[in-house]
Amino acid sequence: MIKNFYHKIKYIYYKTKFKYFGYGSSIRNPLSLNGTKNISIGQSTAIGYKGWLAAVPHTGKSSCELSIGNNCAIGNFNHIYATQKIVLEDYVLTADKVYISDNLHGYEDVNTPINLQPIVQKNTVVIGRGSWIGENVCIIGCSIGKQCVIGANAVVTKNIPDYCVAVGNPAKIIKRYCFDTNTWEKTNADGTFI
Repeated sequence: MIKNFYHKIKYIYYKTKFKYFGYGSSIRNPLSLNGTKNISIGQSTAIGYKGWLAAVPHTGKSSCELSIGNNCAIGNFNHIYATQKIVLEDYVLTADKVYISDNLHGYEDVNTPINLQPIVQKNTVVIGRGSWIGENVCIIGCSIGKQCVIGANAVVTKNIPDYCVAVGNPAKIIKRYCFDTNTWEKTNADGTFI
C-alpha cells in the first residue's frame, strides 16, 4: 500500500515536470534530469537506476527534444543527452551503461581546454521501434532502424538500416534479416548479403 502511494506521488511529480510523462512509466533514482520540459516519456516505460536524461539546446538550436516512446526499457546508468533531437521509438530496449547523444565536445582549438570549447551539433538520433541496444554501446549523431540489435561495446557513428545486427568499434553490420528466406543472414559491412 505504501509502495503504491509512493509510486503515485512520483508519477504526479514527474507529470508536472516533463513535457509528457505517460501512465505506468517510472524513473528509478535518476542521476540527473535536465531540461525536463523538453522531454517526453511514453506509457509503461521504465528508466533504470541512475539514468541521466537531458534535452538542453547548448548548440543554440531554437528547439530541443528528447522523446522516449511507449513500453521502452532503459537500462541502469544510461546517459541520453539531446541538444537538438533524439527519438527512441516504442519498445526500444537498452542494456546498462548506454550513451546516446546528438552532439560532441569541440576539440579543434588545441590552445583551449576542451571543456571551454563549443558543443558541436551532430545529426538527429532516431532508434527504431523494437531495437535492442547492448551494454556499453555509444550512439553519436546517427540513427538505427527498427528491430535492430547493436552488440555490446559498439560505437555507432553511421546510420544502421532496419533489421540489422551491428557490432564493433566502429560498428559494422554483420547480419540482416532476409524476408525471402525468413532468416537472419550474414552480410558485408554495408549490409549486402554474402
